[in-house]
Amino acid sequence: MISGPRPRPGILEITPYVGGKAEVAGGAKAAKLSANETPLGASPKAIAAYQDMAHELHRYPEGGSTELRRAIGRRMNVDPDRIVVGAGSDELIALLVRAYAGPGEEVLYSRHGFLMYKLAALAAGAVPVSAPETQLRADVDAILERVTSRTRMVFLANPNNPTGSYLPSDEVLRLHRGLPHDVVLVLDSAYAEYVDAADYDSGLALSLSAPNVVMTRTFSKIHGLAALRVGWMTASAGIVDVINRVRGPFNVAAPAQAAAAAAIDDVEHQAAAKAHNDHWLAWLTEQIGALGITVYPSVGNFLLLGLPDIPGHDAPAAAEYLEKNGVIPRAMASYQLPLCLRLTIGTERENRRVVDLLRSFMDGMARK
Repeated sequence: MISGPRPRPGILEITPYVGGKAEVAGGAKAAKLSANETPLGASPKAIAAYQDMAHELHRYPEGGSTELRRAIGRRMNVDPDRIVVGAGSDELIALLVRAYAGPGEEVLYSRHGFLMYKLAALAAGAVPVSAPETQLRADVDAILERVTSRTRMVFLANPNNPTGSYLPSDEVLRLHRGLPHDVVLVLDSAYAEYVDAADYDSGLALSLSAPNVVMTRTFSKIHGLAALRVGWMTASAGIVDVINRVRGPFNVAAPAQAAAAAAIDDVEHQAAAKAHNDHWLAWLTEQIGALGITVYPSVGNFLLLGLPDIPGHDAPAAAEYLEKNGVIPRAMASYQLPLCLRLTIGTERENRRVVDLLRSFMDGMARK
């Protein structure tokens, strides 16, 4: 029985989002490979821009993130008026759901898609609906089969976290063509900068040409600004206008705006982060796969690992072993993948350490 004020329907159904674990028992220093953060850190130019704002902390931030939108526009060849900046792409996801879906209406996403889609739907009083995947990849037919007259929004994480899979551009276009014109398609492209596949498209052009498509991006991944919470989106003028009406007037802190503008201009730092990820993603895929652990193909800065369904040798046991030895992975039970762990691509030392530990774990399993 609830005493006191009663929240809106859906809110008490929310299991609060828990980010990647940052500490092991006792608070000992550990390799944090649980949150898909870049091991190279932020651009030195972004750090300097952030520090330069130290004497302006008494000033409100510029409400429209104008200089940051201009910087993004220059880099991406986009009209800044078609860009909205948010406190991370999480805020933009929440604003989109709040603006376009309400009680009794449906928000659709693939089964192992980013958890924030479901949480944002519940917070808005909308009904979250998941579509099954095929071999841990979003299935366009399954998504379209679950579209009803109540569907208001479809989210597609592309590439997807935590599976590392992606849909090629022709499948994204097929999904868009199959949706009613009044359903908003949100293409969450948080990991787009890591993808080289010739058949991949971030959705930028589609978001600028179609009236019902949004593309979201983040500065938390390849740009290394996760602590500052900066994301951005592109969409039709109509959707941009709606989101600007519902967002807070000072939603992105001034130091965050300055650091992000410097970060997106530092193409050398981005290239270094991409090159590091390319090398170690391939190396870890090969090395961990050779241990008898299933390594799912990934185009992001992380790997999804499948462990045996054997008590004491499964994903929870592997996570416990890694943490005991100073490496923190991400458990996947909340993503309905209880037999899996997700590992961020770390520094060279961290990557070699995790392979050594997984080898010891699997050797111990073989001896029992």
